[in-house]
Amino acid sequence: MNILVTGGGGYIGSHAVRQLREAGHAVVVLDNLVTGRREAIPNDVPFYKIDLAETEAIAQLLANRRIEGVMHFAALIQVGESVQKPLLYYKNNTAGAISLLTAMRQTGVKKFVFSSTAATYGEPEETPIYETTAQKPINPYGWSKWCVEQILRNEAYADRDFAFTIFRYFNVAGATADGSIGESHDPETHLIPNILFAAMGKKEKISVFGTDYPTPDGTCIRDYVHVDDLVAAHLFAMTAMKSGETRYYNLGSGSGYSVKEMLDAAKTVTKREIPTEYVARREGDPAILLANSDKAKKELGWKPQYTDMAAIIETAWRWHATHPAGYEKTKRRQ
Repeated sequence: MNILVTGGGGYIGSHAVRQLREAGHAVVVLDNLVTGRREAIPNDVPFYKIDLAETEAIAQLLANRRIEGVMHFAALIQVGESVQKPLLYYKNNTAGAISLLTAMRQTGVKKFVFSSTAATYGEPEETPIYETTAQKPINPYGWSKWCVEQILRNEAYADRDFAFTIFRYFNVAGATADGSIGESHDPETHLIPNILFAAMGKKEKISVFGTDYPTPDGTCIRDYVHVDDLVAAHLFAMTAMKSGETRYYNLGSGSGYSVKEMLDAAKTVTKREIPTEYVARREGDPAILLANSDKAKKELGWKPQYTDMAAIIETAWRWHATHPAGYEKTKRRQ
């Protein structure tokens, strides 16, 4: 298939580009490079530096490249920033998706795979979380993604040939096994990179928020899924979608790890001490968040290959140890 990957210079998008190519698909990348990195996109992959707001430019790209399906990863993802700048998130994540979908409608592209988030569930009343769990976002980031989910439902109702798959991510982690591409955010807000930064001396210490939760060791438990496992589900969905189908899936490992367990695994992998401070809980942090991903396994044949936290951290460590400044030391190509 001819597939457009939006946000192909980002963490998850770059891994999707690699897997799609390995599977024999013709890939085209769209990224405005506000947070994406040109260095993450192979030189021989057609690349368009286009903003999601540029509807006509996107339509021209779709037509010229004869795109048959779109994987939409391009988004702003920082929860804290979304609270401070809500309009920015609705403009980029929600209005940007509307622009993209408009271009698809203009050019007759009917297959869409959407990168959503577990943040659409807010603070769920049940765990594990199922696709049927009530969606109650508690921040603009979650709402901006929830809005796109509603728009997709409406578009599928209006155009009965339009097909989409929505994936609600939990905690994505790790890097490609050879360490050539990985996570490079600025600022970095995810736990595993920050733990590794503390091990490397790039970060003074790692803060653990709360040690009195009703969990075996008192720290929060979260669900982590390896980035390559996550992307594999997208490939399954794109090739499995039939005209008019609408699908929704959680993507997580279904296995929870506490913050202390994460620290212990990282110490084992890096063979280094990790400076740690234990502080009070953060408001709104649930004790346990776990995904139920049985639906994706049953309907898509998805089976995560990385089920051990140390193995996930090992791939992340390989990337960060060989790219201590992320992509910054690589000559930037515009």
